[in-house]
Amino acid sequence: MRSADARPRAEGGQGPGARPLPPTRSGGFVERHGLWDERHHAAAGQMRRVMDELGLDMVRFSFADQHGVLRGKTLTREAVAGALRSGITAPSSLLLKDTSGRTVFPVFTEGDPLVSGRFAGAGDLVLVPDPTTFRVLPWARRTGWLLCDVHHPDGTPAAFCSRGLLRNRLTALADQGYDLTIGVELEFHVYRTTGGAPGPALQVEPLTSGAQLLHEEGLDRVDDLVGLLHDGLTGLDLPLRTVELEFGPSQLELTLDARDALRAADDALLVRAAVRQICRRNGYHATFMARPAGAESASTGWHLHQSLRSRVTGDAVFDPAPGQTLSPTGLHYLAGLLEHAHAAAVFTTPTVNGYKRYRSMSLAPDRVVWGIDNKGAMVRVAGAQGGGATRLENRSGEPAANPYLYIASQIVSGMDGMARGLDPGLPVTDPYDAEAPALPTSLGSALDALDADPVFAEALGRDVITWLTTIKRAEFARYLAHVSDWEQREYFDLV
Repeated sequence: MRSADARPRAEGGQGPGARPLPPTRSGGFVERHGLWDERHHAAAGQMRRVMDELGLDMVRFSFADQHGVLRGKTLTREAVAGALRSGITAPSSLLLKDTSGRTVFPVFTEGDPLVSGRFAGAGDLVLVPDPTTFRVLPWARRTGWLLCDVHHPDGTPAAFCSRGLLRNRLTALADQGYDLTIGVELEFHVYRTTGGAPGPALQVEPLTSGAQLLHEEGLDRVDDLVGLLHDGLTGLDLPLRTVELEFGPSQLELTLDARDALRAADDALLVRAAVRQICRRNGYHATFMARPAGAESASTGWHLHQSLRSRVTGDAVFDPAPGQTLSPTGLHYLAGLLEHAHAAAVFTTPTVNGYKRYRSMSLAPDRVVWGIDNKGAMVRVAGAQGGGATRLENRSGEPAANPYLYIASQIVSGMDGMARGLDPGLPVTDPYDAEAPALPTSLGSALDALDADPVFAEALGRDVITWLTTIKRAEFARYLAHVSDWEQREYFDLV
């Protein structure tokens, strides 16, 4: 978070009638349950100073639901101090919904062991703010933004809080002596809106013609949009590295500096929300859907770069010895990613649409293979020259994936590979070889694989797996029941 004097003063400033925010140490929910350390208290003090300096009127308290979508409440200035002390409440049913917003579990009847206790009656959860994530929104008038962790009213972490699930896996990894560094590459589509209401009826037109990867003049034609994204994302203190023109029509890519895993997940979550909000306010529509209608030439992916460092020495753990591709630890971690690729697909590719991206010869993987700097492989070894740059790039993810669950799935898989000393086999030069094992062809297949994988159940908890697969199976069942345009065209007049 930038200091107050590093930001321009908001229009109007604090104003003569605004009073400084009171301190937060006063026996509220946060202090009573010991949910903050000194770092959080220091960040809360800095947050109050920034709010006073810039005269912020509102703060958005947000959390990531199971789909990686931000939900929460916007609080007035007067309510912020109390929320920092005691959090804010939200219905527990928010953690039980599929992508349509329908609550999948029966919260108003007894009998379901997963929800009959803490989630019965759609009772409250407590959103506990993390003041280290506080930012000032560049595009919203006198408004701040921070992320929250989800707790039950007795102070215990909510088992289905995806940010908490990632933190737990990072703690397990730290206990083995490692820290995880993540680099994010997110592809997405941006269209110019031409009419209609938000939703499926929204009318759009493409911004670029496609087929001209990294064409400078093509990117220059949308320079107004590039400038809006740059100013908005850097204004949020997000570590933006590049804005790139991708291969498909209306397709762009953002890359972020590599960070520690939790911060990288926060960054990815905020980047997606920021891009969509900035675009909507300026006559564009951005989508992180992997394969929107009309995107016949190229789908969008989320390439997740990952590497381990020793907590003792700080050394890059994946760096190979001379003449090698990866260290033994790196090879075992890689083998874990391959071993659990089918189960992990629920986390890397959680939507029905994402599986339509797995196509041969498409720069997206369709096989469970690895290669050395091979962008058709599911996992690419990059930076194998050493010097701390050696990393694994999982190319199977879709940009709509929940960042916390995507990264957590990599830790679960990689740690199992290290624990069992798994061997990834030889790298491929033909990543689309028909003899190689295929990635799941549908969300339903991936869900079956996750249900059958004991490693994920042990690492995350069987209740977590049941929770997630139940929600995603409800989503998949609605998809199977839907009569598509293709079916109507194919059969209506023929049979």
